Amino acid sequence: MKQANRAGVYFLTPALLIIAFVLLFPIIQTIVLSFGKNSTSIFIGYEYIGLANYRRLLATPRFITALNNTLFFTAVTVPLELCIGLLLAQALNRRFRGKGLVRMAVLFPWALPTALNALMWRWMFNSEFGLFNAMLIDSGLLTERVNWLGAIPLAMYSMMFVSVWKTSSFMALLLLAGLQTIPDDLYEAGSVDGSNRWTAFRHITLPLLRPAILVSVLLRTMDAMRTFELPFNLTDGGPLTSTETLSLYAYRTIFQYVNFNLGSSAIIIQFIIIMAISLAYIATLRRGQA
Repeated sequence: MKQANRAGVYFLTPALLIIAFVLLFPIIQTIVLSFGKNSTSIFIGYEYIGLANYRRLLATPRFITALNNTLFFTAVTVPLELCIGLLLAQALNRRFRGKGLVRMAVLFPWALPTALNALMWRWMFNSEFGLFNAMLIDSGLLTERVNWLGAIPLAMYSMMFVSVWKTSSFMALLLLAGLQTIPDDLYEAGSVDGSNRWTAFRHITLPLLRPAILVSVLLRTMDAMRTFELPFNLTDGGPLTSTETLSLYAYRTIFQYVNFNLGSSAIIIQFIIIMAISLAYIATLRRGQA
């Protein structure tokens, strides 16, 4: 057995080394580049300048705007998606005919690729021939066309609406898995004791669903903090920079302005924020299980 295990390790080692290189080298290069200047690689013309890039970023209004946009986007969309996802999960957890088809329909927005989803909504939000303006004007609710994606702060609200529409079903899927682990006996015992639906939800469902809620919120928060495809394809960060997120700012800094060092610093700051939020969620989850 030991000889067979050793042979297996030998066969796996080349693949593991390649995977480690592919995963670790970009991370190491990003960290190193964030402390340098005038270089696109750690091997060509690299010059160490310490924390100068980070100080420059924190003094750049556009970066601060992108950071605020990302935090605002996350703080609004994640709670809304959690509430809608919880309602959907509660509805999908009931027994009714065609439950499988309804679940497929609910998951359809999440299954759509983000880029395709953003382009679809971009056409519907179009101020000249979009679906929303046509419906609202025909119904008499509007008398003139609205520039949904070209006005501040309406563009941000429109982007958040699209995000909530797409990812609420993802939250519902995770919460539904948590709901299905709760035994029906607890609800039957609660009904014998005279509890109504609200009491059962408050004292049975929520406490037992807490781990699933925290996990779904953690995953969605990390995803919202990294959002790139949605603003890139829906608003292109505009108007001005009112919908530009950290990921979009870093992308433009690196590939449009060819400043790998400053862009790498923005990525590291984004990583630190996401890591801090993740550790806070994990600590909360462990505290609840203690």
